[in-house]
Amino acid sequence: MTDDAAPLSHSAAESPGSVLSRAAVIATAMVFGLTYSLSAPLIAFDLAGRGLSEAMIGANAAMHAVGVLITAVALPRLVALLGPRRLIFISIALSSVALISFPLLPVLALWFLLRLFLGMAAEALFVTSETWINALSTEGTRARSMAAYTAALSVGLALGPLILSVVGTSGVLPFAVGAGIALLAAVFVASPRIIAPHFDEPRVGSPVRFVRLAPLALSVTLLNAAIETAGLSFLALYAINLGWAEAHATRLMSVMMIGAILLQLPIGWLGDTMDRRRLVIALAGLSAAGAAVWPLALGSTMATYALLFVWGGSFVGIYTIMITVVGSRFRGGDLVGIYAVSGLFWGLGALVGPLGAGIAMQAHPHGLALFVALACAGFALAAWRLRDTA
Repeated sequence: MTDDAAPLSHSAAESPGSVLSRAAVIATAMVFGLTYSLSAPLIAFDLAGRGLSEAMIGANAAMHAVGVLITAVALPRLVALLGPRRLIFISIALSSVALISFPLLPVLALWFLLRLFLGMAAEALFVTSETWINALSTEGTRARSMAAYTAALSVGLALGPLILSVVGTSGVLPFAVGAGIALLAAVFVASPRIIAPHFDEPRVGSPVRFVRLAPLALSVTLLNAAIETAGLSFLALYAINLGWAEAHATRLMSVMMIGAILLQLPIGWLGDTMDRRRLVIALAGLSAAGAAVWPLALGSTMATYALLFVWGGSFVGIYTIMITVVGSRFRGGDLVGIYAVSGLFWGLGALVGPLGAGIAMQAHPHGLALFVALACAGFALAAWRLRDTA
């Protein structure tokens, strides 16, 4: 159960072992998404139940982002030193131990440290699995592989809150369930038939170098994080302000998520059959136009559901196709480095997204729609202008 020492050849990428490996890494992504979406609200509920203020709960959640930032800097060297399989096992073990430790160590200061560990493990698991699936993919099927990966990640993110609704949010049980689910990811990559590629350490590991190599790909991460966090924070509130009942408004993110899951495979097929840069520009333009007509669609329940279903798929599709472009242009340590630095951009997007959307909503009743439309249009313009960069 050691990491293979040689890069994958084209024949290896088409072998049954490679097919099994892709399935294992995609399943790992789903487990990662599920664990994250289960642990984030679970910890917040527990802290609120202990009487902590929203500021303290937010500070604890911010430790996850700090863990992401710490790991992003060292990840290219860690992957080269340990190999993807061993690093995934270490990350899974750290996640499981941290999750089960929350109810066993009811000391607030330790909870901040545990949340830091969760962020570090999450960043390593996410970047390693995303790099691994790209290394296993051939150019003819790369977009479909990345679409399946993104869809599985979205499924996991959707399942976490659903599991909490079944097992509850009090006591040791939900933390134990989260730790157990995290361990499932180890099962997926444990088989000796799973092909683990080797990644060399990049010659220059400066984050500035990776920004220059792939400005559009990193911009996609920033855009995705900004709009996702803004939507989670304000979409339901936006609908309620326009007269929607709370129960109906809270379903809108679910509709959007379903579209993000179901439409990735056809978008991936398009990514393998047409120019990917043009597809990214088209998806960004469609996302901008879709957000611009949110104010009109929100007057009808069915029109809103249909629009958000398509919008969710097209918006997430930007990320799917852009990381496919990166995977086709970069290899080895450079690919790991780009994905690792994307963690820094995710943190920046998660910071500016809710802040910008909140200011926009305060300035205009349809501020959220305007903010999202302008952000997507800005990226579409950048993708059109920067034609020779990833």
